[in-house]
Amino acid sequence: AMLDPDRGLSLTIARVVQRLQGSSLHSQLERQARVSLHKPEIRLESLKEDIKDFLKTSGWEKKLQNAVYSELNVFPSPCHPAAPPEHIKEPLAYMRKAQGSWEKRILKSLNSMCTELNIPLAQKRPVNEQKELLSKWNEMGTDEPDLSLFRPVYAPKDFLEVLMNLRNPNYENGEQPSFRNHLGLIQVPLKVKDIPELKEDFSELSLNIGQLGIDDSAQVPPEFFENEHVRVGQKVLAEQDSAAAQQYVRQGCPTALRADLWALILNISNQPEDILYYEQLKSNVIQHDLLVDSLIYKDVKLTASNDDYYFVFEDYLYQVLLCFSRDTSVLEHFTYSSATPPKSYIQGKLGMEEYAVFYPPNVNYNSFILSVAPLCFLYHEPSKLYQIFREMYVRFFFRLHSISSHPSGIVSLCLLFETLLQTHLPQLFYHLREIGAQPLRISFKWMVRAFSGYLATDQLLLLWDRILGYNSLEILAVLAAAVFAFRAVNLMEVTSLAAAEAVLADLSTLKVMPLLQIFLFATVT
Repeated sequence: AMLDPDRGLSLTIARVVQRLQGSSLHSQLERQARVSLHKPEIRLESLKEDIKDFLKTSGWEKKLQNAVYSELNVFPSPCHPAAPPEHIKEPLAYMRKAQGSWEKRILKSLNSMCTELNIPLAQKRPVNEQKELLSKWNEMGTDEPDLSLFRPVYAPKDFLEVLMNLRNPNYENGEQPSFRNHLGLIQVPLKVKDIPELKEDFSELSLNIGQLGIDDSAQVPPEFFENEHVRVGQKVLAEQDSAAAQQYVRQGCPTALRADLWALILNISNQPEDILYYEQLKSNVIQHDLLVDSLIYKDVKLTASNDDYYFVFEDYLYQVLLCFSRDTSVLEHFTYSSATPPKSYIQGKLGMEEYAVFYPPNVNYNSFILSVAPLCFLYHEPSKLYQIFREMYVRFFFRLHSISSHPSGIVSLCLLFETLLQTHLPQLFYHLREIGAQPLRISFKWMVRAFSGYLATDQLLLLWDRILGYNSLEILAVLAAAVFAFRAVNLMEVTSLAAAEAVLADLSTLKVMPLLQIFLFATVT
């Protein structure tokens, strides 16, 4: 149900106020206001205005603005007050149902693994094990446990199968007129953008605007643009304004400023209480042994040992992912995600709430690992690295692992990718379809992993700059289509899925920004 704008605004304000009331920022602001009472410039007759001025000049007002901006970025626009809570999670009933049964399937797979291997989902570690884990917390990669019996809970292709079988029950056998001509694998009628709309959304990427990641723009000599862009970036950081930073990174981040700019956009400041929170998660890891620990371990070993870039960060990956699997603050994000976290209980305490352990909703740790690994290039302090990853997850990455109708959700991204190809490269699309090489079968794994593990790291970070800048994952689908466009000539000659996969097997030499620009702004529409 739609709201009139004023009603919507007042609901949004009420919700943001409610969310910030319990925060540490709220208590810090109160403390600052009390401290200011002793200052000579604060007069009794104009108390309220003077305190406001003090908070403005001392930088606290900016912190409050950033916190409000962060809330608005993460939470969806408010529903009608009478809407039931499940509508806030996901408005379409058939999507909610599909997500529910996918979660059941994952949990069943976890439970059957427990039964087979005769190990519990969660148990307390014996004291000697706790000590040992604590002593080698920073070098967990040196361990070589036998994990041959553990198997991944699901692979991307299993998830794709589920998405391919989604149907809107209101349409009998594809009777939706506008949609009947969609020949891709995704068969649900969601509204996705066309190239003119994408051009408008991504207008800062157009050919006549300076970009980091474009080496030979005719418009602006790159070194001139870069020097100027660095200067502006330093100013944005000095201002400490999240909204300005988000606008700025749409043209790319200078390498030296990226870590600070991303932290500013995500409103992460690594306060003492954040460090303490991370330490609490760490002690939870040390005390309790979860089945997923072994799955995380196995996946990190496989991913890191197969990737020259990432193996140096192996210890960081364990730390972040093990802590993430214990983090219940991630749960509040399930009020606006179609997913619902499964619960398990510490062995022998079934049904006693204080012993409940929430299982992370996505057990495909391989994608997680690939979304932490690039962040290791930017952040070397574990608690900060952890907070940045958690914030990236609750803003963006969770959408790649759950079934929803959100424009940045994986279902919409798949549909956007297929629609762009079918509309703008029809010959290629039909050719691949004819030979049994549906393009989405190849590009799905790129999108589900936000291209991590496929692009060179400098290119991946330029792509993620734009995800943060536009607060959207749609650029993943655009890039996937652009890659097919770029390799179209070779793809027109292949005669099998395996051959098509071979043409697209190595993306490590691709330059992201020229591909996106050419596809969006040089394609004849």
